[in-house]
Amino acid sequence: MNLIEAMDDQNLFAAWFKGATWNAWRAILKAAFAIPMSAEEIAFFRSVADRDPPAERVQELWIVAGRRGGKDSIASVIASHAAALFLDSGQLRPGERALAMCLATDRDQAKIVLNYCRAYFTDIPLLQGMVERETAYGFELSNKIDIAVSTSNFRAVRGRPVLCAILDEVAFWRDDNSATPDEEVYRAIKPGLATMPGSMIIGISSPYRKTGLLHKKYKDHYGKPGKVLVIQAPTALLNPTIDPEIIAAALAEDPAAARAEWLAEFRDDISAFVSAEAVDACTSPSVLERSRVQGINYAAFVDPSGGSSDSMTLAIGHSQFSEDKKRSIAVLDAVREIRAPFSPEDAVAEFAALLKSYGIRTVRGDRYAAEWVTEAFKKAGIEYRPADLSKSEIYRDFLPRLNSAEVDLLDNPRLISQLLSLERRTARGGRDSIDHPPGGKDDLANAVAGALVYLTSARHRPAGMQFGTWGTAVTANNPKPLFPEGEKIKPGHYVGWN
Repeated sequence: MNLIEAMDDQNLFAAWFKGATWNAWRAILKAAFAIPMSAEEIAFFRSVADRDPPAERVQELWIVAGRRGGKDSIASVIASHAAALFLDSGQLRPGERALAMCLATDRDQAKIVLNYCRAYFTDIPLLQGMVERETAYGFELSNKIDIAVSTSNFRAVRGRPVLCAILDEVAFWRDDNSATPDEEVYRAIKPGLATMPGSMIIGISSPYRKTGLLHKKYKDHYGKPGKVLVIQAPTALLNPTIDPEIIAAALAEDPAAARAEWLAEFRDDISAFVSAEAVDACTSPSVLERSRVQGINYAAFVDPSGGSSDSMTLAIGHSQFSEDKKRSIAVLDAVREIRAPFSPEDAVAEFAALLKSYGIRTVRGDRYAAEWVTEAFKKAGIEYRPADLSKSEIYRDFLPRLNSAEVDLLDNPRLISQLLSLERRTARGGRDSIDHPPGGKDDLANAVAGALVYLTSARHRPAGMQFGTWGTAVTANNPKPLFPEGEKIKPGHYVGWN
């Protein structure tokens, strides 16, 4: 029994897919599974795929669709149909079980599809007897298939044969320890599909910015023949019951966001802030921290937090000449992150101890938190100076330094992930803002960018830093030149401050 027959069978899934409102999805699924189609269905399919229907069942189905279009319902019935009809004919080793899995940015999101699947095996008499055991992340069937959820972490999906993998809302996956969790999970899943005939990957999501796995699949396969099928369809086309006034109101309020969420169009107003190549070129492999060196002046930047939700972070660095002695390089020496929940007083005390170990008595930091944090650092023996640049301005000034390789970063996965996830957003008036994506974090990135920007910014040169006639840098406490003898210093370059 093919998937469409199962969806129309009163003894199986028909109760969940009644009426003509599901006809658009039926046409898409017929094409994906190479089921005969009517002329009307073929015409509709071409309108959302920009290609002829596949001649054989596809191996990957990627659905770029608007919100409330029925994506999760369709993903669940594909997975449940595949799991229920699976017969082991030698694909599995003795004792081995295969997975029908749903992956999302967190388990709560993934459980949406899991709960749909559970309802089928709970409410359909023909399927009820197949459930042998409930587990923490799903349930086990009598035919050696486990239906389970997992997070978008490539380590969680290795080692198991995979019958069906649903990548739910894949355009919005976030992982503090990975810059590209969608691509890493995809690569980790592929070997598990290799030994399971008829296995399939279903990527299903509303679109977001023009980066990541979903956009790559769209760019490489939309409108092109092959075993990878990409669908792009607005909400109203997939779910004709949606109130058009809801979509119209959203378009009037925020056109760019609404066109992505309801019309299934990738956003033009959001772009990646930095490139992976630029970050990689500025990262010292395997260097996790640099110890204090006597004679070097260090500076620091802190991103405070009240301790309830965001992390509190600290970055320490210094400035030095490049190997060719022609440029000043801002070097990152140490980073610290204290994750919520925590005591702000304890966090300040910990940071103050580290600052003093690098000879630092003054720290700059985010200005919005200055009122409470200034007093806390003062009690710990550190002067706190609120930054006169906003976060977006700090990132703006950080970018050219990064792109010109004038910074030297530590090999910190969370820092790298946060830098690569930063987004540049263009508002209606044309003004850019730079920030983390929805649901993301940038506490480490903010502290690091702040430390390195202020290290190399002439307009924020602290009192006591002087320049000789030929640009020889001296400090009030150390009249000895800090640069190599005979070197001329470009205007605005300096070593650091006490």
